[in-house]
Amino acid sequence: MNEHNLYRSNISPIPEGLPQPLWSVMIPTYNCAEYLRETLGSVLAQDLGPDLMQIEVVDDCSTKDDPKAVVEELGKGRVSFYRHPQNVGYIQNFNTCLQRSQGQLIHLLHGDDCVRDGFYRKLQQAFDEQPEIGAAFCRIIKMDEHGHWKMIYPLEQPDSGIYVDGLHHIVSRHPIETPSIVVRRAVYEHLDGFDKRFTCCAEDWEMWVRIAAHYPVWYEVEPLAIYRSHSASLTGRFIRTGHNIRDTYMAREIIKSYLPETAMNALSRSKELWGLWGLHCARKLLARQQWTGAIIQIREVLRSYCSFKIVISIIRLAVELGQQWIKGNIQKLTKAY
Repeated sequence: MNEHNLYRSNISPIPEGLPQPLWSVMIPTYNCAEYLRETLGSVLAQDLGPDLMQIEVVDDCSTKDDPKAVVEELGKGRVSFYRHPQNVGYIQNFNTCLQRSQGQLIHLLHGDDCVRDGFYRKLQQAFDEQPEIGAAFCRIIKMDEHGHWKMIYPLEQPDSGIYVDGLHHIVSRHPIETPSIVVRRAVYEHLDGFDKRFTCCAEDWEMWVRIAAHYPVWYEVEPLAIYRSHSASLTGRFIRTGHNIRDTYMAREIIKSYLPETAMNALSRSKELWGLWGLHCARKLLARQQWTGAIIQIREVLRSYCSFKIVISIIRLAVELGQQWIKGNIQKLTKAY
């Protein structure tokens, strides 16, 4: 047995006698009921009916709000609700979603994200046209915590279809956000669930790489999913401790164990991706004058992803900060002389 399998939940086949619809839209939540209304509304607007689509909210024992009330109000009996009796953490909550799913195609939709009209129709067409694919994902829109669009991800390729050199792109650039991807349940049954060792991030990247290493993946050019980025995110809380960089480093080490030799160069290129992301996080912390967190972030980047380009980027960041400090203290400096 692969040692990594010890940290992955087994996703068992659906027991005989249970309904097996085409779709399972599984919505993990934790203290995000204020956004859940919009999330559920975007799914229910495309509801294919209970015979074709399971819709279920799986709550990780929220403490600050009541997602069940939102489900009852909007779902009106159409949407199932399951609450863990105690908090199990976001990875286990994701895996519970997979275990409770009954559909052939699983869409794991965070309780603060949304889908646009056509998401289920377009991605279903992908699986109908290419039965050999293990997953399909679409171009994505990024919005802030207030629902304002911030950007549309660039096109991965000109036309919808099998993602050309998909494994290499997913390894080196991490182009997939969770709300944008649909995975066959049989694939999770084959490859198991999310790795429980992650603390705040990169569990999705590792999973999408794992899938792309075993199956073709489809890309839909139309932006049909919306990913919400906000200051209260799990990743944001762990940036100050450097856990985000430690998680990405662990993901790279896990991926090494099953990645084909032909894709190892792509994994090497991912070092720059994660290193520069860490410095971007450090810059944001410095802008908020969270000096300790910024220093920890830079230290973890140097420890895990040190390269000539990373060192140069850190020097440039230091020069920029020095210039900002001088500009902010110019009057004091002038008086001193």
